[in-house]
Amino acid sequence: MRIAVGGFQHETNTFAPSKAPWAAFEQADSWPGLQKGPHLLTAFKGMNIPIAGFIDEAEARGHTLLPLVWCSATPSAHVTEEAYERVAEILLDALGYAGEIDAVYLDLHGAMVTEHLEDGEGELLKRVRAAVGPKIPVVASLDLHANVTAEMVEYSDVLIAYRTYPHVDMAETGARAAAHLDAMFAGLPRQAKAMRKIDYLIPLTAQCTLVEPSASIYRDVAALEGAILGNGRVSTVSFAGGFAPADIKDCSPTIIAYADTEVAANEAAERIAKKVNDSESAFREKLWSAPDAVAHAIANAGEGGPIILADTQDNPGAGGNGDTVGILRELIVQNAQSAVLGVLFDPESAKAAAEAGEGARIRLRLGAKTGGADEEPIDDEFEVARISDGEFLATGPFYGGSRMSLGTTARLRKGGVEIVVASRKAQCADQEMLKHIGIEPAKLGILVVKSSVHFRADFGPLAREVLVVESPGPNTADLSKLHYKHLRNGVRVMPLGKPYTG
Repeated sequence: MRIAVGGFQHETNTFAPSKAPWAAFEQADSWPGLQKGPHLLTAFKGMNIPIAGFIDEAEARGHTLLPLVWCSATPSAHVTEEAYERVAEILLDALGYAGEIDAVYLDLHGAMVTEHLEDGEGELLKRVRAAVGPKIPVVASLDLHANVTAEMVEYSDVLIAYRTYPHVDMAETGARAAAHLDAMFAGLPRQAKAMRKIDYLIPLTAQCTLVEPSASIYRDVAALEGAILGNGRVSTVSFAGGFAPADIKDCSPTIIAYADTEVAANEAAERIAKKVNDSESAFREKLWSAPDAVAHAIANAGEGGPIILADTQDNPGAGGNGDTVGILRELIVQNAQSAVLGVLFDPESAKAAAEAGEGARIRLRLGAKTGGADEEPIDDEFEVARISDGEFLATGPFYGGSRMSLGTTARLRKGGVEIVVASRKAQCADQEMLKHIGIEPAKLGILVVKSSVHFRADFGPLAREVLVVESPGPNTADLSKLHYKHLRNGVRVMPLGKPYTG
């Protein structure tokens, strides 16, 4: 069959300080830059990314793929109207040029908010559906953190979300989407749909599928695939935990189920919704202050791997800019030893360090330049230990296969503390982000990562202990501290928290 293939990825933190313009989608960072034309079909080979899994699986099944456009930008505040409309126009124009097609596959996130739209994906799917008509199957993969809307469900035939966080199954999810589409070509009837919205928000760090309650919830989700419920067979079920730092009406966890009959789809969705509702209290977790976390790490560091401090509120994978210095300041003040922080976004300091050269001692105003937190840069003297061009191949389960591009990168040293400073924002979720500049993570006493959960895929096996730290930054971990204005009434902004009332 002839399948049109594309994607448009952005996770929008409406409380973040910086928006996503057109240039953010053009440039390469953790993932390739904007792709279109025939090169789109080869650009993702070997990467853990949904479109890569879809392409491999669909081609293995003998289908012809027609490239549209694919692009992504680092999570941030709203996608600008100009950027959204330019990408949408390119995608729809390419769809028009594709000629006769049998299906459309889109690699989407599911939590895109733009300057002019609360539901970026719902609007995109609506336009695609209008272009191809009601009979052409439209299939999309979604991030586990999608804020799924009724429009997204209405204008697609099936939505299939990741089942792991850290997202080690992104390519696998794309492959599952290809297999489902192939089953439709082979005679699987148009599936009945069921959706259930959950009435409480879940902080990102509590959604980790390596621990409870998410671990057992996702086992139940997977077990429902192929089950016979009532008078029908269930084809696929997804539980999207939602992206809580998005102040929109549809922000919340969502279950979506597909089956041969409405009865089966509704029963599948109800089963998972009950499990999620029964688990509400288990989604609360301990948050450490920066002083207490650093003091604990210093007192307990030793042989056998680092104590990892997750700087979750400045996670570039959730809208942070990666340049707050709350934990770094504590490391220096408390005289931590064998400690590393990565990756700090500060192009100005990275450039100055590169110009000074390895071995130099230079005065810098480090970090805190983008307004992600109410703090001042660290004004101090640092030793330039190493310089890198920031180009390397990621090898961990999350970023693995991606040719990462951090720009000019410096390894700075202040006493027993080292800082990896990059010229491009990136979540610290792969050991090569440190190894490429001469740092061996397994030998550290303390490691601070600007990440919420994805770091656990590659760094987790090394860790003696993991502490989630509530240091200043725009990805607020305690959601009750956010000033929501647009949630639907009745949603509890934290598990067991107070309902939102507008």
